[in-house]
Amino acid sequence: MMSFQVVLIIHVILALGLVSIILLQHGKGADAGAAFGSGAAGAVFGARGAHSFLYKLTSGLAIGFFITSIFLAYLATSETTISSSNQQSIMSEVTTFESGLPTTSDIPSN
Repeated sequence: MMSFQVVLIIHVILALGLVSIILLQHGKGADAGAAFGSGAAGAVFGARGAHSFLYKLTSGLAIGFFITSIFLAYLATSETTISSSNQQSIMSEVTTFESGLPTTSDIPSN
């Protein structure tokens, strides 16, 4: 159960990071982005600019997101099995609950 929570936290962090990095990227037709300071991206990220750095970071985050998605799906399906002792206790609780319900003979007729 602990591994499920850890993977879920990593998954959420990857999702937030992926959304943030995608929103930071400069689109092909986004010439208005220079007004918000994207003109200095070449100096910050190197000679080739932010394209290759952000592209690699986005790819890495996307791969991590897909891996955690698959792993979470696997963990969710493998942890749904109920042990026989738990199943017996659940069935006894259901039987106890059902025995307290009114039957059709307890309902008054008009």
